[in-house]
Amino acid sequence: METLERLRVIEDVRRLMARYVRYADHQRWDDLAALFTQDGTFTPHKVDGSVWLRMNGQDEIKATVGSSGGPGVTLVHHLFSDEIDVDSPTSAHGVFAMEDIVTRPEGAELSDTVPFRVMHGFGHYHGHFVNEDGQWRIKELKQTRTRLDFSD
Repeated sequence: METLERLRVIEDVRRLMARYVRYADHQRWDDLAALFTQDGTFTPHKVDGSVWLRMNGQDEIKATVGSSGGPGVTLVHHLFSDEIDVDSPTSAHGVFAMEDIVTRPEGAELSDTVPFRVMHGFGHYHGHFVNEDGQWRIKELKQTRTRLDFSD
């Protein structure tokens, strides 16, 4: 693969992940889910490495991630350094350093999947990206954590 083509794939994957965090912050769940392949997966992990949740397919990703938003919820995501390896013109893998803050309104009901009012997290997104019909999509996204701070 030529250098220019490899750099184009890297930039396309960077832009895909930038849309992912922007759509999350603006609670655009339909748009966020559409960034995944139909059978794409999203698996956030806890700091100890255990799986927090596992979402399979666009519908489940939209419903589950979307349930973390709602009235009065503020989401802030940042992506930092990235390492993107191009496997082929239609496949790439990457790791993105990340930070996120989720703030739910006073009096918000806690649940098993959202057991906090404020969460400040740090970690990495590990992704497998594929090009389907000229469009880059997330095939698999795993979120690992190095630190999670909670308050209520």
